Amino acid sequence: MQAAVYRNFNQPLTIETIPKPDLPKDGIIIKVMATGVCRSDWHGWKGHDDDIKDFLRKQDKQMDYFVPGHEVSGIVVSVGCDTKRLKAGDRVVVPFILSCGSCRECHPNRNRPTVCEDQMQPGFTMLGSFAEFLAVPRSDRNVCVLPDSVGFCEAAALGCRFTTAYRAIVQQGRLVRGQNVCIVGVGGLGLSCVMIAKSILGSGGGNVIAVDVSARALEKALEVGATHIVNASRGDDHVRSEIMENITHGVGVDLSVDAAGFKSTCENAVFCARRGGRMVQVGLPIGDHLPLVPMGRVAGREIEIVGSHGMAASEMPSILKLVSTRRLDPQCLIEQKVTLREGAKILESMDRISPLGITMIVNPESSEFDSNNSKL
Repeated sequence: MQAAVYRNFNQPLTIETIPKPDLPKDGIIIKVMATGVCRSDWHGWKGHDDDIKDFLRKQDKQMDYFVPGHEVSGIVVSVGCDTKRLKAGDRVVVPFILSCGSCRECHPNRNRPTVCEDQMQPGFTMLGSFAEFLAVPRSDRNVCVLPDSVGFCEAAALGCRFTTAYRAIVQQGRLVRGQNVCIVGVGGLGLSCVMIAKSILGSGGGNVIAVDVSARALEKALEVGATHIVNASRGDDHVRSEIMENITHGVGVDLSVDAAGFKSTCENAVFCARRGGRMVQVGLPIGDHLPLVPMGRVAGREIEIVGSHGMAASEMPSILKLVSTRRLDPQCLIEQKVTLREGAKILESMDRISPLGITMIVNPESSEFDSNNSKL
């Protein structure tokens, strides 16, 4: 099969013919119909991810390459002998966390599959989806069949960014109608948080505040549901005074989310939470500049600080319902649909640019592929 591979970190990806994956007994093989190009894939390619390093160390000399990609949807082509719930021909979406179901965190007493002690992740702990086919183990537990009303590109967009945003806003953040939410950092994940928050608040009141240094990102945030924007390029004091004084009139927000992982985004998210409010850390920390969290403020105001990672596969039907009922439209963030070769080049270009929307690698056989859509 054709796949985009790299043999050394930070070296060009090449399109090569590699063996089709083996069929897991407890899994499936899917024909990849759409897969997103995510900043996390770039981090892996740069050598920032220990899981990829561990995977490569364990392989024999015949497999000296790695395939990125973890936001994926497709069609089941083969089913393992221990797989009972899925069948060939099913249209499916694959979450990026494949939990085991048997560790201490997956046990019903805990039911925390997002922090599974033995989780597998396409594109990190195993070969990923920048390929014609993908092997998916543990499929009965993790893979979700798509409703007819949800397309492959929409589903692949859900696989990481939107599902991660859903857990941060709905499950860990516990946002309800009438509350105010602030999303600090509105790149791909942050914009998804804005859209999820808007889908929850609806017309029932509450503000969605977007904070970023990029005027272009803030403009997009307004397009997809933000009620207020704050330009962080004017400094932390400006961010805090705008949110605390001008927008919430001295109260602060019920929920603040750091969706970027920088020192300032974390600090501003904590500072802008109201008394008894919640701050969710969902953006992965970047660089060596550690945030200075005002723990005196956290204690005195009883601010909850909560981590968020991925989303449990069992919750996928909830977000698919938002899409099928058009309360959530992932297509708003799909910036371009490209070939595998083009997608590999775009991943490499993230050294120099930070795409605002989602780049989606689409199988040319799919009715959703449009060769005129490519901007390369």
